[in-house]
Order: sequence, then structure tokens, then C-alpha cells
Amino acid sequence: MAVPKILLYYVFTPLSDPESIRLWQRDLCERLGLRGRIIVSKHGINGTVGGDIDACKMYVRRLREYPAFKDVDMKWSDGTGLDADGYSLDFPRLSVKARDEIVSFGAPEQLQVDEAGVIGGGKHLKPEELHELLAEKPDAVFFDGRNAVEAEVGRFKGAIVPNTDTTHDFITEIESGKYDDLKDKPVVTYCTGGVRCEVLSALMIERGFNEVYQLDGGIVRYGERFGNDGLWEGSLTVFDAREHIDFAPNPKVIGRCHRCEAPTARLQNCDDPACRERLVTCEGCADQGVACQAHAPSLAE
Repeated sequence: MAVPKILLYYVFTPLSDPESIRLWQRDLCERLGLRGRIIVSKHGINGTVGGDIDACKMYVRRLREYPAFKDVDMKWSDGTGLDADGYSLDFPRLSVKARDEIVSFGAPEQLQVDEAGVIGGGKHLKPEELHELLAEKPDAVFFDGRNAVEAEVGRFKGAIVPNTDTTHDFITEIESGKYDDLKDKPVVTYCTGGVRCEVLSALMIERGFNEVYQLDGGIVRYGERFGNDGLWEGSLTVFDAREHIDFAPNPKVIGRCHRCEAPTARLQNCDDPACRERLVTCEGCADQGVACQAHAPSLAE
């Protein structure tokens, strides 16, 4: 029986010809029947793809054969299923693009990488090391490196959640002065799988934050290690058909429906096709129409 799996990974490393890597990745995924999203830039590669477990295993093997990607940290999770043709139900299509950044902070020239990864980024902390740091430095603070709506359904206890709708908003946020009181405190950045914090921690250090850490492997690795028994609360938003994942049965539900305030971990797109905003929306309200504040009047007409 075919077993659906999803792979999540990134590698920061200099790539002299991102377009050739893009073509190789597109052809490889098409041959293996994988769907998902892959972004390649001069700074490296960032991807999440899904399909049958054997195809995923072959993909990992081929990826690691390329010298620059041989040490890739591959995160595995269960997919929802496969269609009659063997394609992942969690991704509607395959998208492989070459861009200026593998994470869109809007600062491609500020990021520097070498064969070891991001230059000048925060110190990596394994999940166990995170607990050790917090015991040693109780004034340390969590800084969420995701879009604010993701934190509405899951976040670390006591985390600071910047006012961000997209990753592009982070530079404006950290330059606004509202977090200047953190510049002399230990700051632990975290995100889904670690890729956003590789860049965010470097941008924060460059802007005067003196002691910045990043959770190695992101929320995914922490959740795999501690489940519901650590400092993480709620569900982890993912950008595929699963919508969110949990690390153990019966997680705490911290999200509240934007319409009725019912507990939920669901996010749903605004009904306006021109809008990319997602809102916390329970199952009961999902069919009643979902509109952000900016588009509610037009959708009601």
C-alpha cells in the first residue's frame, strides 16, 4: 500500500547557477511524481514536497548526492493521502522557482552565506539546549519569526509575536524601536522548520540585538522531541492541505474563531480572491463566508 509522506527542508549555501538547480529539481520531482513548492536562490534552497514514501526516499537520496546539499536536515511528516495517480493530496501542483531569496524578507543583499550556512546568524539551540538556556537565563524571551496569524493557533509560552502579515514586514518591525528593550536580553527566535529564523536572527544582530539564538530545526524538531509536554502550546500551521499539525494527541487549543470565538486551530483564506489574508475560522463558521476587515464591505454587497 502506498504511504504518503511530506518532506520539509532547507540549505543555505552559495549557488552559482540557481536556474540550473531549478531545472534539475523540477525534472527530478516530475520523474518521481512529487508535488509541492521549491524555491532556489543564490543563497540556497528551500522546499516542501509530498508523495509516496518510496519516491520521497529516492528524492532525499538524489538531493544529498549534490555536494552542496549532502548535509541537508530533512524533516519527515505524514501526508493526508495520494490520489488515483499517486500524487499527494496535500499539494495541488508542483512549483519550482528561482528567486532573489529563499525566504522573502525583501533584503537579498543583506544576507551573506558560505558553505557552512548563514554568516552572522544567531546561535543554534537544540530543543534540550533551549531548556538549558532558559534555566540559566530566565530573562530570555521567545521571538516568533512567523506571520502573526500563525501564532494565533500555536506559539511558545510567553512569546513576543511581532505585528506581521508577511515576512516582508519583519524588517520594518525590528527597525521600529518597539523591541529596543530586547537588545540587551537573550532573544530566542523560532519558526516552523528553522529557515525564517536563519535570516531573521542575522537581521536582528545586524540591527543591534546583542544576544540572539535560533531554535535549531524550528518548532517541528521541538515538537518531535517534547510533544505536548514542553513549552509549545497549540497547533503548528502548515501551508498545505493539512492546514495544521499536532505533535501529540489532545493538544491545547489556543486559537479562537474570528467570528464566534469558538476554540479552533483552523486557518482559512479570506473569500476575496485578491486577498491573501488568513483568518482563524472554526468548522461551524467556515461555510458562512470569511472576510478580513478590509474586504468585508465588498463581500457583503
